Amino acid sequence: MSIKTRFAPSPTGYLHIGGARTALFSWLYAKKHQGKFVLRIEDTDLERSSQESVDAILEGMDWLGLDYDEGPIYQTQRFDRYQQVIQQLLDQGDAYYCYCSKDELDEMREAQKLRKEKPRYDGRCRQDNDKKDALEKVIRFKNPEEGEVVIDDLVKGQIIIKNKELDDLIIARSDGTPTYNLTVVVDDMDREISHVIRGDDHINNTPRQINILKALKVDLPHYAHLPMILGSDGARLSKRHGAVSVMQYRDEGFLPEALLNYLARLGWSHGDQEIFSVDEMIALFELKNVNGAASTFNPEKLLWLNHHYIMNSDPTLIATHLNWHLEKLGIDSTTGVNPVEIVKAQRERCKTLVEMAEASRYYYQDFKEYDPKAAKKNFKAGSDEVLQQLADEFSKLENWEGKVLHQIVLDTAETMALKLGKVAQPLRVAICGCAMSPPIDVTLSLLGRDKVLKRIRAAINYIKELDK
Repeated sequence: MSIKTRFAPSPTGYLHIGGARTALFSWLYAKKHQGKFVLRIEDTDLERSSQESVDAILEGMDWLGLDYDEGPIYQTQRFDRYQQVIQQLLDQGDAYYCYCSKDELDEMREAQKLRKEKPRYDGRCRQDNDKKDALEKVIRFKNPEEGEVVIDDLVKGQIIIKNKELDDLIIARSDGTPTYNLTVVVDDMDREISHVIRGDDHINNTPRQINILKALKVDLPHYAHLPMILGSDGARLSKRHGAVSVMQYRDEGFLPEALLNYLARLGWSHGDQEIFSVDEMIALFELKNVNGAASTFNPEKLLWLNHHYIMNSDPTLIATHLNWHLEKLGIDSTTGVNPVEIVKAQRERCKTLVEMAEASRYYYQDFKEYDPKAAKKNFKAGSDEVLQQLADEFSKLENWEGKVLHQIVLDTAETMALKLGKVAQPLRVAICGCAMSPPIDVTLSLLGRDKVLKRIRAAINYIKELDK
């Protein structure tokens, strides 16, 4: 069997964590089986859908690297096809016109509640269909009244729903537009989707869609319903838990590889392995290893993974992402220190790329003031003499190399009978503006002779002004 999966978001908001995980699992399954992955934009909700949301979804998919073989397919461009199928269902007696008014439906449901019955359409227009002069009418699917729907769910196991529990759902509204359950069936049928992988909030839709597919006499896809994602408090994941746009994770300095790895482990496992490359995910992914229970979103675990990827990924790859964050700070990384070297220097201490970019400003931009605490602690009386001694020695160098620079710092401490910290820390504050940086030899080497000497002279003048 040829494998084809799909991801079908509604463009009524951003691509969130739950949607991204669904897209990832669908993508992985297709890649694992050398199949195809389809992106479908379910934009039939004309009031709530927006181009901004479409753009956000496409941008999120692109940033995550979830490429698709077909699409994006827009449902609003397929209304003619939906009408064909609706007419087919009418012609073969599997759909009918319903002329019930809103007041009539409300009265019916209230009566059902009083009888402590489940509110549902009672099929009154199924046989009594003579209200041809009604101004408004919808089209309902004639759901089987006997038997049951059996779903052999690849994650949840077997699910059985009796047909008598399902009412005759609307497949075309009074204005003629098709409804969700109809469009999904037609799209999955026409694209020959073999596996429908989606959130378990769709389980109630699945038996209805299966019955429509059976009426159309087509093969059924396999279904896999993914459990929901919970916040740390056990409630469904929401904005307050961090269920924000996928692109916000980019904005906060996360690597797409780290987010993909985290999403993969959010409900799926392969033994005790925690770290997976994308190729490993593709090779190892199996729906049978997806946990049927809900998963808990853990921001600290995601942050840990992100730092792991910053530490262990190719610095050139990380630098391409870092450039974006540097640009957000108004830094032109093409004129100055190579961002690859920044990554090598900063990756041990920075868990996000935002943190790395912020901590690396001084490599590209002169600072206007010193960190107050760092200056107060390290610019003591006599610090200007230490800095002057360093400047004199640095000025003599022909080759600006880290090992040589480090030795000068050591020799200065020995010559002036000072602990290393009394030399290195004033120097660090002088050239960085703060008390934290990569090793002093690395920092000196990356900044270059001109910047170092210029900043040391500025610090000497600053200390002398303090002594007045």
